[in-house]
Amino acid sequence: MTSEATAVRVDSWIWSVRLTKSRSMAADACKGGHVKVNNESVKPSHLLRVGDEVRVRQDQRERVVVVSKLVSKRVGAPAAAECYVDNSPPPPPRELFVSVAVRDRGAGRPTKRDRRDMDRLRGRPF
Repeated sequence: MTSEATAVRVDSWIWSVRLTKSRSMAADACKGGHVKVNNESVKPSHLLRVGDEVRVRQDQRERVVVVSKLVSKRVGAPAAAECYVDNSPPPPPRELFVSVAVRDRGAGRPTKRDRRDMDRLRGRPF
């Protein structure tokens, strides 16, 4: 399960330990500047070593992990959890997310009153 190598590509590692859903998504995150190793933006081909701190930004949340084991193949969730130490801040509570008004399907276009209620909910003036 573990590789005998002393270094593994960062895109391969974050995919292997299930921080991203696919390796191409991991590579795209690296190219977009969403992955940092030891506080430096890295390319997908950057080599990771044990003890490196990896920061992955996803969906308004940042995962901060310290590499404890190198793997180059995707592993199961229990094995993946052993490959890093998670130092991520806790996710924000659900109450902080803005609720979106939902209309019943087939209810037609909103009336003027509905539109004003939606504007009031969003904090917009009339």
